[in-house]
Amino acid sequence: MACCEVVWLRKLFSELFEHMLDTTSIFCDNQTGIRLSGNLLFHEHSKNIDIRYHFIWDMVQRRATSLQHIRMDEQVTDIIMKPLGKVEFLAFLERLGVVERPFYEVVA
Repeated sequence: MACCEVVWLRKLFSELFEHMLDTTSIFCDNQTGIRLSGNLLFHEHSKNIDIRYHFIWDMVQRRATSLQHIRMDEQVTDIIMKPLGKVEFLAFLERLGVVERPFYEVVA
């Protein structure tokens, strides 16, 4: 789905700004998927790959996208996907740039 969104956004930006974009990076923690995106003949068990993986492979070959590895403990999106401890939650909030706003009383 991320690759489909990247393709759509790239087309939108190129039409709006009449400018070709550089390769868009997609970060994931699946190293096998990253290897397969570079070479579909990577493994004998990858003979019957779903069509969506061929699409990703095609986008990588066209240099529209690239898959970059990110460690599981660095995935900031986990803040909305997984239950986290308080320390991890606050660390991810900081990495996202979310800041606490002071509460102001409304004076009537």
